[in-house]
Amino acid sequence: MSFLTRTLSQVLTRSTTTTTRSTLLLKPHPATSLALRLASTNPSQQSDGDKQQKKYEYLLVDTKGQNSNVALVQLNRPKALNALCDGLMKELSTVLESLDKDDKIGCIVLTGSTRAFAAGADIKEMQNNKLAQVVGSGFLDQWSAVARVKKPIIAAVNGFALGGGCELSMMCDIIYAGEKAEFGQPEIIIGTIPGAGGTQRLPRYVGKSKAMEMVLTGDRINAKEAEKIGLVSAVFPVDKLVDEAIKTAEKIASHSRIVVQLAKEAVNTAFETTLAEGNRFEKRLFHTTFGLADRKEGMTAFLEKRKPNFTGQ
Repeated sequence: MSFLTRTLSQVLTRSTTTTTRSTLLLKPHPATSLALRLASTNPSQQSDGDKQQKKYEYLLVDTKGQNSNVALVQLNRPKALNALCDGLMKELSTVLESLDKDDKIGCIVLTGSTRAFAAGADIKEMQNNKLAQVVGSGFLDQWSAVARVKKPIIAAVNGFALGGGCELSMMCDIIYAGEKAEFGQPEIIIGTIPGAGGTQRLPRYVGKSKAMEMVLTGDRINAKEAEKIGLVSAVFPVDKLVDEAIKTAEKIASHSRIVVQLAKEAVNTAFETTLAEGNRFEKRLFHTTFGLADRKEGMTAFLEKRKPNFTGQ
């Protein structure tokens, strides 16, 4: 759900800068050779390796980190400010499901361009939908696949994260923002309400009053305010944002994969249950770690004053 594209265009014309910087994408690190890239204009000039790499229409996927254990997934619809069309969300669900099963990947960073993380859902695509159609097809159901990923996801948000873009960032486990990022749930302006978790996750992040204000007015907040109210964990310069997210992802990926997943599940459960039941659930997961080789290795390494060698077992 999002701002109408033409409405966003009217807002953005206030900027006097119309250079190609407005659609500049964050470039993958040149040292990484495992990127999956969007197909170029002339397939006949591509090698077989290039064709296999350029697999997705709306995403760029790369591996990062010294141990190549971090996946960088970049939304790639620059002309539409990364509006979340059905095709993009299907690709994202497929990619995240694959990365979740990839033993080499310990953490995922999700980002957009410097201009927009995602300006929202594709309004042109949904404008003429009917009630029976959206109910019968389970419209937007596939978006929940992002929240079902077991591995941690860090959203690195530059520029606009509006409507569905804000909702997508909140499906992630950690949100880092560039200093020019803007968040909002402006669906009320186009006659509807958030439909991918905006009315449910936002109050859990920022409290009822602020969530109500954002949802009922459609007003946006900047990165500093988002950090102040707890929507984001930290704010970084635009050109440093993705690198900082990757640093955190590398740290997470260095820990036991199975224990990281248990920890993520325990924290998420805090939003789904009472404090008493949450504490019981946490204790059960804590006890579970004593059946893991990684728990034994971690404590042994600590006592022996050496770096642990986790195996994910």
